Amino acid sequence: MKLKSMIGAAALAVSASAASAADDVTLQLKWVTQGQFAGYYVALENGYYSEEDLNVTILPGGPDIAPTQVIAGGSADVVVEWMPAALAAREKGLPLVNIAQPFASSGMMLTCWGDVGISSPADLANRTLGVWFFGNEFPFMNWMSKLGLSTDGKSETGVEVLKQAFNVDALLQRQADCISTMTYNEYWQVIDSGVSPDELVTFKYEDQGVATLEDGLYVLEDKLSDAAFTDKMERFVRASMKGWKWAEENAEAAAQIILDYDETGAQTETHQVRMIGEIGKLTAGSDGSLDQAAYERTVATLLGGGSDPVITKAPEGAWTSAITDAALK
Repeated sequence: MKLKSMIGAAALAVSASAASAADDVTLQLKWVTQGQFAGYYVALENGYYSEEDLNVTILPGGPDIAPTQVIAGGSADVVVEWMPAALAAREKGLPLVNIAQPFASSGMMLTCWGDVGISSPADLANRTLGVWFFGNEFPFMNWMSKLGLSTDGKSETGVEVLKQAFNVDALLQRQADCISTMTYNEYWQVIDSGVSPDELVTFKYEDQGVATLEDGLYVLEDKLSDAAFTDKMERFVRASMKGWKWAEENAEAAAQIILDYDETGAQTETHQVRMIGEIGKLTAGSDGSLDQAAYERTVATLLGGGSDPVITKAPEGAWTSAITDAALK
């Protein structure tokens, strides 16, 4: 009887252990490990995911990694992506759904030399402009359409598009009059190179009325019919937003967490502290819920691409509030 009791107790222990095992979640980032994703690394390091019984793996991105392709291939449960790329992919058959929107506003802008005669968007005609591709070009193309400028080459009614590497060399080497930058990253790389802010002219997409939603969380639509999956996502979003709010209040400590997880050793403390401070301006006031007005503005911007819009019709079912409603109640 004693041996039987011991076996029974062991079986119960194994059963309890299995029952309490954390649920796995794999997150694919849009770019490399940096302050842009501080909320997720903070949630991982501070144990917020563990508190929600989650075992989260964060996959850094890079120039050759497309989050849409990663999730389509089944290598991630949830991805960080910009809405233009997500909606374009959805229209082409990849049923991505936005389940949370930690970034309330856009950090995208065009940074130009101030000595080339550009003082307003009207002065962009007949210029060479650096643009990121791989889905990042969509907001720019729609802005040019709104301005009535073609992207087929320099002319009085057109611009030359330079396929910009993910750096600021094109501006510093005068290959382009303006380049794409983010308020929290590339702009400061220009400044750190020795350029004074008063040598530059910047145009924020938010100010131009062509901003689109960035860095949302996306999953595949069919996964949302699985109650176990939606439960995991509710816990994931709740812990992630806790991480984002902590990062907003603790930029220096959050930067150190980023440095600890940066396996490349390419990041610096100064740049990461500053980046997280700028990112905090974009996540400020957000609880992770998607603002419907911002969504509709994004859709309108993407539909307004003239003869070559990013999407050809308003999407249906491209976002849901079910996850944030449950996670944040």
